[in-house]
Amino acid sequence: MYRARLDLLARRSLLRRLRTIHSAPLAEVQLEGHQVLLFSSNNYLDLATHPKVAEAAITALRRYGVGAGASRLISGTFPPHVELEERLAAFKRTEAALVFSTGYQANLGLIQTLAEEASIIYADRLCHGSLIDASRLCKLPLRIFRHREVSQLRRLLERDTRTASLILTDGVFSMDGDLAPLPSLVAVAESSGARLVVDDAHGTGVMGRDGRGTVEHFGLKSAALIQMGTLSKALGAFGGFVAGPRDLIEYLVNRARSFIYTTALPPAMAAAASAALQLVEAEPERRAKLWSLRERLYQGLKALGCETLASESPILPIVVGDVGGAVRLSEHLLAHGIYAPAIRPPTVPPSSSRVRLSVTAGHTPAHIDQLLEALSTVRKTDGVLWERLTHPFSAATGSAPKTHSPSLGG
Repeated sequence: MYRARLDLLARRSLLRRLRTIHSAPLAEVQLEGHQVLLFSSNNYLDLATHPKVAEAAITALRRYGVGAGASRLISGTFPPHVELEERLAAFKRTEAALVFSTGYQANLGLIQTLAEEASIIYADRLCHGSLIDASRLCKLPLRIFRHREVSQLRRLLERDTRTASLILTDGVFSMDGDLAPLPSLVAVAESSGARLVVDDAHGTGVMGRDGRGTVEHFGLKSAALIQMGTLSKALGAFGGFVAGPRDLIEYLVNRARSFIYTTALPPAMAAAASAALQLVEAEPERRAKLWSLRERLYQGLKALGCETLASESPILPIVVGDVGGAVRLSEHLLAHGIYAPAIRPPTVPPSSSRVRLSVTAGHTPAHIDQLLEALSTVRKTDGVLWERLTHPFSAATGSAPKTHSPSLGG
């Protein structure tokens, strides 16, 4: 049964396989025996291998061991957890924070707990899959509004007679690289009495003057706003967190099932994340370099005529359109020493399959130029692919799609 399904996926260019990297997640990696440039990592600030981050993990590992041994409420809370939560609250400028074992679990625990007082959930169509999954588990009515279309959300809220609403959005959308219209969403939440949850997994450490995230980027402060984030992207560690009012955090400790019923984040990971937070604040030049490289790549893609949607972040999608074209582009790049897998359904619809590029502070201007040169050679070697690369929507749909599935994957 499964072999037939796998064969069908292969015929549709949708079959995926795991590829092993035999080195640390730097800008240059060893991929199955080949030295290539990695342009698909979320290690935005190049902190996953920073000596201070690694040393913090090693020191905690020697003192506290490998695993936490139990859930946080049993015997799994250690000083590194407490220190990290204090640092996260200060960094996010909230009263308190709570660390979960993964970002996925943070969203599950947060949404299911907030749903106790809610009667309906509204979510941007491009929300992260964990927000959608958490909403479905709540068994509340779920209304999906078109991507970044606050006017539609406002109309939905006005038509609904329920009084307790929960609004969900990413801060930075992981496949398109664009930003949520947070000022407008906050205004809608405040006027309707709703709670607004911002998944800032891709914004923490990257967006805002001091890297505090999309909330800082827009200069917002609202009692209706709750932030979630991860420790595994710009911070280079592992885990997730929620930052918000102290009473909410204390209530999550008592009610969030994904917090209560899972083994705690290893203390060494908490210590590593704390060290990374210190570096985010102490070394703003990392973020400055990241944005300089992002601008170099963005301008280069624009000059080539590539479609990058409305990206405002270090995530730059190159939309090809059809599935086969996206796979061919990824293979072409790999042949030129660039690793950036094709993103296909169900992550995005067939009409907007793409290669998702992500820039890190570990890249150099020469790396960016090598990537752009590899892309430019498509014009000479594959005219059909070049047409799809520069006019991705003309053949399939006639216009750029406004939405895609909230599922995840490559």
